[in-house]
Amino acid sequence: MDKMGIDEIAVKGERVFVRVDFNVPMDDQQVITDDTRIRAALPTVKHLVDNGARVILASHLGRPKGKVDPRYSLAPVAGHLSQLLQQDVQMAPDCVGTEVKVLADGLRDGQILILENVRYHAEEEKNDPDFARSLADLADIYVNDAFGAAHRAHASTEGIAKYIPAYAGFLMKKELDILGQALSNPNRPFAAIIGGAKVSDKIGVIDNLLKKVDALIIGGGMANTFLKAQGFEVGKSLIEPDKIDLAAELIRQAEQRGVKLMLPADVVVTREFKADAPFRVAEVNAIQADEMALDIGPASAKSFADTVLAAQTVIWNGPMGVFEMDNFARGTEQIAQAMAECTGTTIIGGGDSVAAVEKVGVAEKMTHISTGGGASLEFLEGKTLPGVAILKDKNE
Repeated sequence: MDKMGIDEIAVKGERVFVRVDFNVPMDDQQVITDDTRIRAALPTVKHLVDNGARVILASHLGRPKGKVDPRYSLAPVAGHLSQLLQQDVQMAPDCVGTEVKVLADGLRDGQILILENVRYHAEEEKNDPDFARSLADLADIYVNDAFGAAHRAHASTEGIAKYIPAYAGFLMKKELDILGQALSNPNRPFAAIIGGAKVSDKIGVIDNLLKKVDALIIGGGMANTFLKAQGFEVGKSLIEPDKIDLAAELIRQAEQRGVKLMLPADVVVTREFKADAPFRVAEVNAIQADEMALDIGPASAKSFADTVLAAQTVIWNGPMGVFEMDNFARGTEQIAQAMAECTGTTIIGGGDSVAAVEKVGVAEKMTHISTGGGASLEFLEGKTLPGVAILKDKNE
């Protein structure tokens, strides 16, 4: 999936429309509480500015549902970005319309304009062709650097590329290269760790990874459904009764393919879903009827960690337990630690696992932390992402 990047085209004097992912968390005073996504776009923005492009940035923020809502304005982002770049970033009053067109046309080489939230218009999420064309009319070149929104076929992520040539930004390229390499040609052994609450959210991912990995580790709430499929009683633990047969089928598939499917051998159980509830470690054949599993146990954490340490490529998506509660965070923390010590390629496939490696303080030790939650999952499922499909291929 070799897409053409911005380093392969001349941008001087061109108006370049860059779809970024500036959907950042803010507090009630509209102060940005985590600017990771803004920083992730800086290499692309700086490259364009340094090479004399006239840069137009577009993003969504929150869910304003197609109406103007000041709580979701990108104005605070414009201010923050100008501080990070130490350069003036103009804020547009909207993302389309005459006034915006005048601002875009008035840009000089190396200047930056940020458009107001594209989701202030219902046409954005409907991928309305007229709206997409209005966005395209602002620019000569389209760049998608918003991997986190690439699984959505919206006007600013897919529709616009029907009207002007489309290329990958550096962040998009990095995501595609690293995730693509892991799925198509990984260094082996290749291990994947899938956690989180529900099997139903990750069926496609497990299904696709079973064809590619040497070892598949399953933890978190979803492991209970697999344990149940193996005939264990799991007490009051979260399970999906309608997915037990599917779990059994996935266990069979792993056997047929010679994939080492690893499930917890012990778990941390408690009688109430509370942070300070008394807890104990139980082997999976000794869970009482009134107990629920909220984390993997120490023996499981050790065997999972050993598999991670021996791997040359590891993808991790989803926590091993209710890691927001300290008593049930050990399993997730031990996996994060093993990922940090692994000498192979370590990839965090978005979602809660990102929070986990940040909580343990080992985020910078990962080879790659994906910026897309839903997009990473769909990519790992082997799906085609609309915002990627529209980008120019190298051989076009």
